[in-house]
Amino acid sequence: MDRVETGQRVRERLLAAPNVQHVPVEEVDLFILRDFLDADQCAALIELIDVNRKRSRLFGDHPDPEFRTSETCNLDPAEAVVIEAEAGFHRLIGLAPEYGERLQGQRYEAGQQFKPHHDYLRTSEPYWPRQQAIGGQRTWTAMVFLDAPEKGGATYFPLLDLTLPPRRGNLIVWNNLDAAGEPNRMTLHQGMPVEAGVKHIVTKWWRERPWGLSPDVSGRA
Repeated sequence: MDRVETGQRVRERLLAAPNVQHVPVEEVDLFILRDFLDADQCAALIELIDVNRKRSRLFGDHPDPEFRTSETCNLDPAEAVVIEAEAGFHRLIGLAPEYGERLQGQRYEAGQQFKPHHDYLRTSEPYWPRQQAIGGQRTWTAMVFLDAPEKGGATYFPLLDLTLPPRRGNLIVWNNLDAAGEPNRMTLHQGMPVEAGVKHIVTKWWRERPWGLSPDVSGRA
């Protein structure tokens, strides 16, 4: 299935799904679903993240050491709560499991952030030949807030002037590509600094082809 067909199929599926809100922006296919995960599932995922977290990494080098200051981990696909979350993604979005990267957990303490970035992969970067060989371009992103910090930590799309505050269990889904299947610069987004408390999220990315990569280097952003 090509990028355009994938984008159209997932969009139509989400538009037809009960309780899914289509965010009214023309430039990006973006959706929200409240309470995608329940309180117990969120708590179980937070526990896994806190036990396994390490300093977040990027695909390529970046001159700003403060660009991404969170901690992350690739969640064990054999864990019961991860199986439940993955099944929920599949029921909602409909993309075959083999197209998905491993579910990544992320933890932000006060002062930590992820500055404006895109989830799609840049074909001009040194990492691209390898990524092209193991699944190609990222298509859709799904992100779930597992809790809400005392202050800060919103997800902000600066080119859309859209702020999505953290709320436990809320799912945000967007297509990283445009209607022609090309990287959509309007999907630029950031994890705003947490000002007080701690924020946990999980993120799922899908590729244009079946994805395969060893667990120790998967899930970079």
